[in-house]
Amino acid sequence: MNINQLKYFVAVAEQRSFTKAATQYYLSQTAVTQQVRALEESLGVQLLDRNSRPVSLTPAGAVFLKEAKAILVRMDTAVSRARDASTGVVGSLRIGYTKGYERSTLSDKLRLFHRDHPNILLTCYRCDTDELAAGLLNKEYDIIFTWDSTNIRQDDQVEYRLVEHARLAVALYNGHPLAQRTALRREELKNETILYMTPSATGSSFGDAHFMALYQKAGYQPNILLRSNDVESILMMVAAEEGISILPAYCTDKLTNADNLTFLPLLGDEETEEILAVWRKDDISPALRHFTEEAI
Repeated sequence: MNINQLKYFVAVAEQRSFTKAATQYYLSQTAVTQQVRALEESLGVQLLDRNSRPVSLTPAGAVFLKEAKAILVRMDTAVSRARDASTGVVGSLRIGYTKGYERSTLSDKLRLFHRDHPNILLTCYRCDTDELAAGLLNKEYDIIFTWDSTNIRQDDQVEYRLVEHARLAVALYNGHPLAQRTALRREELKNETILYMTPSATGSSFGDAHFMALYQKAGYQPNILLRSNDVESILMMVAAEEGISILPAYCTDKLTNADNLTFLPLLGDEETEEILAVWRKDDISPALRHFTEEAI
């Protein structure tokens, strides 16, 4: 039994014709017939009923077809992995991401990339945005997904790509007077106690200045009870009815049946958070190149 015999058998079984299978592989019908017959002899079972019109599978053939197709897929995968290894697409990628972004679609991107490049080890690190920026420049990470707190896009050492404009949402406790609404505007939160989600551990950054400007545009200075970049702690305090918060919607979209929490979209074209993928220009590894071309 060989790979070509499996291919010809699968073609005959799917086309239900020796003639069509021969045409598919640019062979004579006789050659295909002989190869499939040799396959049956090596297995000791009849796979095809040649007396039916069109050709049909025997019960043994139906079982073997499924297994043969799986073998061919595994063979293609093995060839692809071997070629990747020979061209240098092996190694590892150290991926940093901002706190809370683990609930985004990032895990889907990583899973799909890993399926295509299993020889590349993906290791992930959850950090503050300022730590991510410093770590990237210090070569601790190969690529980061960040809510920009340091204006790193202005650094001539890096390249970046806008991954998404993440929507913002308001987190309220269920008994809050605004919790029955379907959406809110920042102007309506003027008298609220705010548990402020900051991108940076310092609480005073380029990213913070952007959101403070949005409060000013809404006509007020927010009454901030707490500044934190810990999503879980903020949500716990909202559930305890100590205040409300504005968070990226990727932090809240996958939360179902959250205890004493309601999430409402924040209306307005500016009510988004930019997520950037950033990497160093001097990093020329094939693994990073494939990742930036295929995953983001």
